Amino acid sequence: MSTLLITNGRVIDPFSGHDAVADIAIKDGVIVEIGRGLSRSPAAEVIDASGHLVTPGLIDPHVHLREPGNERAETIASGTRAAASGGFTTVCCMPNTTPALDNDTMVHFVMARAESTGACRVFPVCAVSKARRGEELAEIALMARAGACGFSDDGDCIASAGLMSRALATVKATGKPLMQHCQEPTMTRGSVMHAGITSTRLDLAGWPRAAEEIIIERDIRLNRNIGCAYHVQHISSAESVNIVRAARAQGQPVTAEATPHHLLLTCDLIESSGYDTRYKVNPPIREQSDQDAIKQGIADGTITVLGTDHAPHPAESKDVPFDAASFGLVGLESALSLYFEALVEGNVIDWPRLIAMMTIEPAKLCALDARGLGKLAVGGLADITIIDPSARWNLTRAELAGRSFNTPFLNRECRARAVMTIVGGVVRWRRGSSQA
Repeated sequence: MSTLLITNGRVIDPFSGHDAVADIAIKDGVIVEIGRGLSRSPAAEVIDASGHLVTPGLIDPHVHLREPGNERAETIASGTRAAASGGFTTVCCMPNTTPALDNDTMVHFVMARAESTGACRVFPVCAVSKARRGEELAEIALMARAGACGFSDDGDCIASAGLMSRALATVKATGKPLMQHCQEPTMTRGSVMHAGITSTRLDLAGWPRAAEEIIIERDIRLNRNIGCAYHVQHISSAESVNIVRAARAQGQPVTAEATPHHLLLTCDLIESSGYDTRYKVNPPIREQSDQDAIKQGIADGTITVLGTDHAPHPAESKDVPFDAASFGLVGLESALSLYFEALVEGNVIDWPRLIAMMTIEPAKLCALDARGLGKLAVGGLADITIIDPSARWNLTRAELAGRSFNTPFLNRECRARAVMTIVGGVVRWRRGSSQA
């Protein structure tokens, strides 16, 4: 394998606390040296990163790759290509495929497909219940041994308290997290947007904040004497942030993630856009007060992880009336820029903390740090993202590397972006190229 030398970049490694201009030498997929003025002579390629950030490869813990079953929307190949173009070297894919990722054979299928066609690393988040029906536990131990990095019925909530209690105990034994899609189903049946003045005015079925909040409260209580790593996916409500904050203050093993759309969009955009279905997401975008609370939760460390909830859909799933449209938006290609806009330009956190929330924090959540992911270390895997913090660009369809284009951020002027993605010492994406 050829050798690489990255020179003169601002190397940010939140795990070690390193934040200084340095060079990184890579050989055979491994980082062999980090320092100033490293020799260029052994390198097959020298990459000048002057004025750029050099970080551990970005990790997204919440991605829908749609394969198997809905390859029209996305495949493992196209989804990882989108990931690499956004600077991600690792993604954790959700189990709401057809069939569901609910057994060890499916784990092997996803990992084999990623190995043969993927542009980045893929680790499956597998179903908690068989077929994600919420009735019977799936073979959690077998899937963990096969390579599952976490467990979730994402797309559906584990509504049964009895099943959830058994799931927490079973997942704890694996050392993996249980990632809950917090949505009380009887409160949201037929709901399509945030419940409030706007939904009433638009005559659209409202989705109350309480549907999220009571599931989080219930699960934390169930988990109190179990101690499973419990993760709240795509948090959307101000009170949800408060509940997580209180639980963490009590020392409970609770984490939460925020998405770009819940940091930048509010429900009034559904009205001003004329019922644009690209704003239809699950959980729904809510009000400014919720957005402010999520940002405060990030600022004070209540929310530690950022995830895109990349949810591709073909055009025919969105080009229908709002009530009938599918939930979700694509986000891998634009996430870094949108997080920068909402959190760094918004003076919520700085670059090192943003990088931590996109590298070592999701790595720790999914037990990928033990594999050497999420950090830059001599002798460690050379998964590296190079970021131009001063880039200005437009999110056009040409910039979307996946199969679907369902994002309300289309044609938005963006700042900052990944310019190179290196996975295991191999350049898998280079701005201006189509290597992935």
